[in-house]
Amino acid sequence: MTSHAHPVTTPSTAPEPPLWALHRELIGKTVRTDLTHAFHPGQPHFPAFPDEKREMPFDMSRGDGFNVHLYTIVGQWGTHVDPPVHFVDGARPLDEIPVDEMILPLVVLDITERVDADPDAVPTLADVAAWEARNGRIPQGAFVALRTGWGRRWPDPAAMANKDAAGVSHYPGWSAEVLTHLFEEAGVTAIGHEQTDTDPGLATSAGDFSLESYVLERDRWQIELMADLDLVPEAGALIVATWPKPQGGSGFPARVFALHHAD
Repeated sequence: MTSHAHPVTTPSTAPEPPLWALHRELIGKTVRTDLTHAFHPGQPHFPAFPDEKREMPFDMSRGDGFNVHLYTIVGQWGTHVDPPVHFVDGARPLDEIPVDEMILPLVVLDITERVDADPDAVPTLADVAAWEARNGRIPQGAFVALRTGWGRRWPDPAAMANKDAAGVSHYPGWSAEVLTHLFEEAGVTAIGHEQTDTDPGLATSAGDFSLESYVLERDRWQIELMADLDLVPEAGALIVATWPKPQGGSGFPARVFALHHAD
């Protein structure tokens, strides 16, 4: 009678591949913080965009063998990426942004305290100087996120828009002086923020999106509607920003997370 039992083998004593060892060490010593809102119909979004539509062409509750969702959304939906082509015709689309740009040092500029007192607050060069006094120069090629506390208002559309009686929105955004410094002097790769727009509410209410134009015209990209920036340190973390790869894509929901030490 022939036995088909597999022989007992001794595990190899070959050294662990360096990247596997690095991964094990990284996972053991860092926290992974999701910076992404789960998107859904009815969530806050740019007012000119249609709401999400979601259908189930296959549904196990109807007796189908599996579940399948059909999503109808604009590219700029929920936590999403804006590539240069979003505002600049012929510029880089999503599929031309290399994976080299998707893992970067994370710098967090925190103006939450000022925003709590004044929702129209924006960052200043003094904020950048104070960050650098505590942490050293902003690394070249970094991702700089603006922490405002505005993400706490998600997913309430009215709270995010924060309109006054005249219909003017009051929410924070970036400033020209800080963006100019980040891109022209510090050489950052990308930016992100918790609000719907790069520009503050006073500007977007008047149809002014010049700061977003400035970012994208410089062949940079950005992540909008970020979540939980209060859970990551202002310096020392890494950010991983990923998204699908639609050919010629002008925007898409993104999955973004940070790796950082617990302390």
